[in-house]
Amino acid sequence: MDAIALDRVFKIYKEGEIEAVALRGACLAVPEGSSTAILGRSGAGKSTLLHLIAGLMSPSAGRIIVAGEEISRMDEAARSDFRRRNIGIIYQTDNLVPFLTAQENVELPIGLAGGRHPAARAKELLAELGLGERLGHRGAFLSGGERQRVAIAVALANRPRLLIADELTGELDSRSAAMVMDTLSRLSSALGTTLVIVTHNPAVAARADLRVRLVDGEFEAIEKPAKEATHV
Repeated sequence: MDAIALDRVFKIYKEGEIEAVALRGACLAVPEGSSTAILGRSGAGKSTLLHLIAGLMSPSAGRIIVAGEEISRMDEAARSDFRRRNIGIIYQTDNLVPFLTAQENVELPIGLAGGRHPAARAKELLAELGLGERLGHRGAFLSGGERQRVAIAVALANRPRLLIADELTGELDSRSAAMVMDTLSRLSSALGTTLVIVTHNPAVAARADLRVRLVDGEFEAIEKPAKEATHV
């Protein structure tokens, strides 16, 4: 089964009489358990695509099916509930709650979803991410790479079927970026989670099973990554 299926998806933004088309009849099938990198220049529609897949907005036309459910037919409340149960999101900036510790940040989504044993799950995930000694540290006392690894733990806290990452290595040096990508790939593979990454970094994209290029809201090409570009 496909984890994601987009069928002739349009997204049009309107401001007065002015219309801007962000996506133009986009079609895409992402196999369950795979990894896909989305590339494209700024303004190509990448962020809009992620927001639609995550159920953060509705399409102007077309169908979006995620994990077997047509989220494009859901209202906002239903999409929110679906997202909480099935989707993890990692942003370019870590998006942690600054006054909470690393452990408390990971416990938060588990509690909101009604999960059991949030403390144990948070400690387990953070230990797997090499942060077992940083449980009680707040974001200001963590490095950029450490904060992004906490953000990965937050996104994986409820064992999502789909994990979406938006330029998660964009603000990291090459060593931290490699560590974050290694960790993300290992954990998503262990959970059988489908991974979708927006990136400008060709080396990050090369780690994916598929690469999708967006140009002015349309898919220009779907290609397999170059094998040699695997150093990040």
